[in-house]
Amino acid sequence: MNIQNKVIIISGASRGIGRATALLLAQNGANVLATARNADELQSLEAEHPGITGIPGDVANETDMAAVVQTAIDKFGRIDVVINNAGYGIFKNVDEISVDEWDSVMATNVKGTFVLTKAALPMLKAQGSGLVVVVASDVAKRTFAGGSLYTASKYAQEAFMGALRKEVREFGIKVTGVYSGLVDSHFHAKGHGHETSKNWLKNEDMAESMLFIVSRPAHVVIDEFMVHPLEQEY
Repeated sequence: MNIQNKVIIISGASRGIGRATALLLAQNGANVLATARNADELQSLEAEHPGITGIPGDVANETDMAAVVQTAIDKFGRIDVVINNAGYGIFKNVDEISVDEWDSVMATNVKGTFVLTKAALPMLKAQGSGLVVVVASDVAKRTFAGGSLYTASKYAQEAFMGALRKEVREFGIKVTGVYSGLVDSHFHAKGHGHETSKNWLKNEDMAESMLFIVSRPAHVVIDEFMVHPLEQEY
């Protein structure tokens, strides 16, 4: 699990899976550039470990993500890993979803993945190495009633990853999709720590999964990483 001095960008890092992952990677020696919209939460995260640099920004904003990438290059001269973790969901039947809600979820989950990845690609190609991780969901591969918007965004991430793999492997760049089941986090309506989610995956479980993925040797590609709590049927 050697990631000493690796330069890792992670979006959606102010809370939940992103925060736990940023901390664990920094604790294992990585230089972590953590981005999210909430500047106060990023400042709190920075205070927990000197290996974390918080950079406020909107993942769907080209200027913001270009600044994150440039900070990595200016400080460390390279980028080893980009973790596209930012995302959220709205769960309603199709005729209850507003156009604004549709656009908002797609902007974060789909456009955000594209914008941050695109910003980092010139550096990764120039290096001839790198890893792009997309934290999707098991609903990138299945659907459910009330999930049309969220699942559509995750299917879009899945398609994006599939095409990206074919484009970048010749440059020595790897692409990994992470497909999680139920996670006990702020993401769900009843909130983190609710009795109903006590046996779900923890944010720390996902962080440990991410540590495993980013610490693989250069010749090893994990194309897909699926993880569920034991109590969840898939």
